[in-house]
Order: sequence, then C-alpha cells, then structure tokens
Amino acid sequence: MALKDTLLRIFTWWNGQTVSLALYTARSGTYVGSDELGNKYYRAMGPLIDRSVGPERRWVVYNGYADASKVPPGWRGWLCHNVDVPPSEEDYKPRAWERPHVENQTGSPDAYRPKGSQLSWGARPAATGDYVPWTPDA
Repeated sequence: MALKDTLLRIFTWWNGQTVSLALYTARSGTYVGSDELGNKYYRAMGPLIDRSVGPERRWVVYNGYADASKVPPGWRGWLCHNVDVPPSEEDYKPRAWERPHVENQTGSPDAYRPKGSQLSWGARPAATGDYVPWTPDA
C-alpha cells in the first residue's frame, strides 16, 4: 500500500474504508459476497443495538468512492434487514423495471434540471395563467 493510500484511509471516510472499519472488518466481519460494482458486503454478530433488526450488523465496503447509490436493490434490501437471505446465497434476478446503476449526478453539469428550473438552459416557459395566488382575505 502506498503512502497516499494510507493517508487517504486515515483522513478520509469517503474513499473506500477507514482504518477503524478495516480493523473491525478484519476482527469480527464475515464476508457475505460482492456485487457487480466490486462492493464487498459483511456481517457480524454483536450486542443488541436495535430490537427491530436484532444483534446482526451488516455493512458494505465500497469499491472506490463511497456513494450509497452504488448499492444494487437486492443488496440494499439485505443491508436494511428487509430480507434475511443475501443475493449471493439466492438466485436474485433484477425486475424488468430496475435500471442499471447511474452515479449520482448532483452538483455536476449532468445533474437533472427540470424545465423551468433557474439552473436549466434556455428561457423559462411563459406562465399559463392557471395560477391563483393565496390571499389572506379569501
């Protein structure tokens, strides 16, 4: 591991896993599986933190930049304790309406800007006249 990677692990939480997470994963984590984006999923039994989910902790070590939108729907359900069986132990097939991952574009030039937004290109569409403002007398 290069010096740069070591310093990034010590001082940043958004660049892969931190040193404390790496130690916790090595000490008590059990590898469950990985997804098509290279994220790795772990579980560990620990003290009861939340009665609704039980004593099992589940977490993801992101491949690269930590972006929660990089977790596929099947793994998201497992991480949130919505399903008990991880996608690596079952034959999970995405639904027809599930789209492949697209990185979060917020704050970039490719961010979604609806028609009429102050940040979108071009002129704002003209008002249609169907808007009636609220008045305290009405």
